[in-house]
Amino acid sequence: MKQRYGYPKSLYKVPTKYCGGCGHGVIHRIIAELIDEMNLREKAIITNPVGCAIWADLYFDFDSVQPAHGRTPAAATGVKRVLPDHLVICYQGDGDMAAIGAAEMIHAANRGEQFTTIFVNNAIYGMTGGQMAPTTLVGQKTTTAPNGRDPMGAGMGYPIRVAELLASLEGSRYIARSAVNTAANVRKTKAYMKKALEAQLRGIGFTMVEILSPCPTNWGMEPVQAVEWLEQQMIPVFPLGEIKNTLEVVQ
Repeated sequence: MKQRYGYPKSLYKVPTKYCGGCGHGVIHRIIAELIDEMNLREKAIITNPVGCAIWADLYFDFDSVQPAHGRTPAAATGVKRVLPDHLVICYQGDGDMAAIGAAEMIHAANRGEQFTTIFVNNAIYGMTGGQMAPTTLVGQKTTTAPNGRDPMGAGMGYPIRVAELLASLEGSRYIARSAVNTAANVRKTKAYMKKALEAQLRGIGFTMVEILSPCPTNWGMEPVQAVEWLEQQMIPVFPLGEIKNTLEVVQ
């Protein structure tokens, strides 16, 4: 009998440190499933950031690198250039990628670096106490914007649409945005991620999948409420789908 479901070999069987309702665990599982299905466990390397996903090396049963905050793209660039036959995943949160690491990511994408970024966007700083992030929505309350993000009056600016920004660069080849709020969107997330990883193995340029993820603890919500908020508030600002796909053009 063919086994259709099981625990991924690329994930350790350990208790999670993530908060209840957090999307990181779901995203970790998708990555592990793909590593197993693509038979790349011995050639997979993930660079995990400072942030909630700093614990990623506790869960993934394949090689990982822990760079300094925001330097994940720089580390992934170095790893991929030294080991071009390996699958290199750059795992980042919205603070790590869109704030302190913005320059590294923009230039990596512009150069067409041959790694794949998994960008987890929960619109807030999760690890350090719920401060406003570059992707925080207008009006969304955080510990550093208790009255809500005010783009003009308080000079807080607008949420950065990272996927659209990187899609404008010629070195990027595949940019998609998905979410993990429903089973259907989890399946789409896996499909987008598989496309990005397969494109990396073809060596055609920079690929990224942005994933909208709930953060109930720092949003001040119950998990079910957080999933609903993501659907109603985040997706209209960060629409889902393939933002850029030149995989068929570049052979």
